[in-house]
Amino acid sequence: MIKESQGDRLLKGVMYVILTLFAIYCVTPFLSVISSSLTSEGSILRDGYSIIPRAFTLDAYKLIFKDATIYRAYGVTVFVTIVGTALAMLVTCALAYPLSIRTLKYRNGINFYVYFTMLFHGGLVANYLLISKYLGMRDSIWVLIIPALISPWNMFLMRNFFKSVDESLAESAKIDGANDLYIFFKIVLPISLPALATVGLFYAMGFWNKWFEAMLFISDEHKFPLQYLIMRIMNNAEFANQLSSQISLPNYVVPTLTTRLATTVVTIGPIIFLYPFLQKYFVKGLMVGAVKG
Repeated sequence: MIKESQGDRLLKGVMYVILTLFAIYCVTPFLSVISSSLTSEGSILRDGYSIIPRAFTLDAYKLIFKDATIYRAYGVTVFVTIVGTALAMLVTCALAYPLSIRTLKYRNGINFYVYFTMLFHGGLVANYLLISKYLGMRDSIWVLIIPALISPWNMFLMRNFFKSVDESLAESAKIDGANDLYIFFKIVLPISLPALATVGLFYAMGFWNKWFEAMLFISDEHKFPLQYLIMRIMNNAEFANQLSSQISLPNYVVPTLTTRLATTVVTIGPIIFLYPFLQKYFVKGLMVGAVKG
C-alpha cells in the first residue's frame, strides 16, 4: 500500500472543501425554490426569496391540488414516461444494433435517411394532419408516446456504443449456434447498461416533460399530462391575479409566484429520484457516442 504524503493529503483536503462548497452552491437554489413555495405571496413580494420560509403557507399547493385532476394527470404522465421510455428504448436499440453491424446491406443509406430527419422536419401543419387525420390518434394517450419512439440523436448514440462492442463476442456466439435475437438480448444489451441508462434517462426526461402534443391533440381533460395541466393552472392563476388587481380585492393576493415555484417542486420531484438509481451507469455512459463511426 502506497503511503500518501503530506502534500497529497493537503491537496485532497482542499479538493474536498472545494467540492463541498460547490455542492452547497448547486443545492442552494433548489432549497430556495422549496422554501419560497411554502411562503406567502405577499412575503415574497415584500421581502424577496429566502432559504427559510418567512410566512409559512400552503396556499400554492392547495391551489394545485384542489381537485382530483392533478392526480389523474400524475397517473397519465407516469404511464407515458414508463411505457414510452420502455418502448422507445426497444425500438431505438432494435434500429441502432443492425446499423452498427458493418456487413448490413444499405447501412449507409439507412443511416443517411435517419440523419436527414435531424436536419429537416415536415412542419407543424403536416405533423398535425398526419397524426390527427391519417393516424387517428387525436384525443388518445398514445399521441404522447408513438410519435416520439425514436430520437435520431439517441439512436446514433446507441449505434456508436454498439459499434464499440467487440465483434468477436457475436462471432463466437454464432459459431455456437446463437441467432441474432439471442445475441442482441443475451450478449449485447447486458454489456450496454451504461448506454441504456444514459439514453433511457434522456427519453424519460422527454416523456415526463411532454405538454405541447397535449395542447395540440388532446381536449379530454382526463388525458391531460402533468406538465400541460400545470401550465393551465399557472395561466389561470395569472389571469386571476390580473382580475383581482382590476377589481381591487382588499387584502388578497393570488399566489402567482408561489404557484410557479410549487409547480417546479411538484413536476421535478418524482423524476429526480431516477438519478440515484442510474448514477453508477450514467457516469460510465457519459462517453456514449465518443467512438468514431
